[in-house]
Amino acid sequence: VVFRWWKISLRNKFRESRPGEIKESWEDFLDDSSLHIQIAIVFGAKVLEHVLNLCRGNYDFLERLPVPLLLYIISFLELEDIARLSQVSRRFEMICNSNALWENIVENLCDTITPEMKELAQEIGWKQFFFTNRLQLQLQLRRRRQKQDARNKKD
Repeated sequence: VVFRWWKISLRNKFRESRPGEIKESWEDFLDDSSLHIQIAIVFGAKVLEHVLNLCRGNYDFLERLPVPLLLYIISFLELEDIARLSQVSRRFEMICNSNALWENIVENLCDTITPEMKELAQEIGWKQFFFTNRLQLQLQLRRRRQKQDARNKKD
């Protein structure tokens, strides 16, 4: 772990000051509470926690992946596995229940999706759309058509 700092000042006596540096092995860093305090003050508690987790080997690379990549990976999982993954953390719960994921799943599993079906899915949510049986979807689509026809007649 390398901790560097620079003194920035308009005062003449500090203009010639050199950058400071502390280098420690990760084992020594874990025991150096004064350095922990300095890092927490300068960078915040989250950065300190992140560095400590790196030093302890408790770093979850999957949590750090960008959402579009996670959506792509998750779209290949079985539905039961998606349900389990959604219980891992708040981030995965949001991703596993997101419209983007379920839209991708529906588009991969369904042969044809009409524009009318897309509108309904966006209205009720893609996950709800996926788990709604065909008869209920047909009924909802028929009701939407009737409402739109009634509006068109009024106009």
